[in-house]
Amino acid sequence: MKIAVWHNLPSGGGKRALYCYVRGLLERGHVVESWCPPTADQTYLPLGELVKEHIVPFEWEKQESRLPLYSLNAYLDSFKKLEAMKQHSQQCAEAINQGGFDLLFAHSCRFYGAPFIGRYTKTASYLYLQEPYRRLYEAMPKLPWVALEATQSTWWSPKYIRRFLSDLVKVQELRIQAREELLNAQAFDHILVNSYFSRESILRAYGLDAQVCYLGIDTALFQHLHQPRENFVVGVGSFTVAKNIGFVIKALAKVKESRPALVWIGNFADPSYLKEIQQLAANLNVDFQPKVRVDDQELVKLLNQALATVYTPRLEPFGYGPLEANACGLPVIAIAEGGIRETVIHGFNGLIAENDTVSIADAIQQLADNPEYAKKLGQNGHHFVTEKWSIESALDRLEKRLANLLYQKK
Repeated sequence: MKIAVWHNLPSGGGKRALYCYVRGLLERGHVVESWCPPTADQTYLPLGELVKEHIVPFEWEKQESRLPLYSLNAYLDSFKKLEAMKQHSQQCAEAINQGGFDLLFAHSCRFYGAPFIGRYTKTASYLYLQEPYRRLYEAMPKLPWVALEATQSTWWSPKYIRRFLSDLVKVQELRIQAREELLNAQAFDHILVNSYFSRESILRAYGLDAQVCYLGIDTALFQHLHQPRENFVVGVGSFTVAKNIGFVIKALAKVKESRPALVWIGNFADPSYLKEIQQLAANLNVDFQPKVRVDDQELVKLLNQALATVYTPRLEPFGYGPLEANACGLPVIAIAEGGIRETVIHGFNGLIAENDTVSIADAIQQLADNPEYAKKLGQNGHHFVTEKWSIESALDRLEKRLANLLYQKK
């Protein structure tokens, strides 16, 4: 097959998934070419190492507010952003339409979730959507369209009227984005997702059915090296609120005084949040060791030395972290939320705890006090990943989906 790829991904699990897919498709004899805007991360697992990648202009820059209502400026700026992304997508689609490709294999857009490219291409098309634009559909920490708090002063005061109008403009901007994202999602022949949880998220957000096509782990990279385990637990994920790092720190503070350290590995850090959780760890006497953008070799080394991985992000669609840890013989401590329910089996490859710090602390203590049990869970996890979650298995699933789409289009 001759496959066109489009993406606008940041660093992280979504980019790793795409990189592994492209590399695997090439190894199986397919022809792949890629398009993306300059806002796609070019430093983390760049596709340009594997295929010809066209970085097509996306001519938009965030404007500083010069209007009395900041939200009005943001509202007007959002139209410029939409038009710039449409122009970028049309330019990419023109090249794809003229390139003799069998199908488009599009991935997420960091700005809009479902990308615009599907509206303009004429080939068969699959969208592999890691998640909708979650801030439109989830409380993070609250839903964006919830009304302003009731005022204690008169509603016709100039201050309240400004707030009210500003909020109306902001909500209208979000409604426009939701409308455009829905149209984008509807433009593809089919949507692929990484978990049944994500399938339900797509159904809730768009009213569209999606097909589950599970991801896989690069077991040639994430190997069980059988190294001695040390007194620390590891966490993986960006240093952002959604990854719930403060929750893990609070849980570790409840472990006895010989408590393990927490080594956290993230591809990206929100400086203010990182500072906040570092202060929290200091206040609770938790040895917190943040590591930003370590290379894969360092990541694998740490996964082979830790006593467990603790994984508690909020509503994570899939989560590479637990399976990568399992591949390295490391047991997982997690809560039954999001896609984790499809990858971690309590008492087999990890422990499922309640969503409270005491329960997480008890699970950490249990594995720290019972290294043989922890070893057994890790070994089970290693075999589990090898048998079910390898990248080869994922490529088999993907190839079948792509071939079926082409057959349907004949």
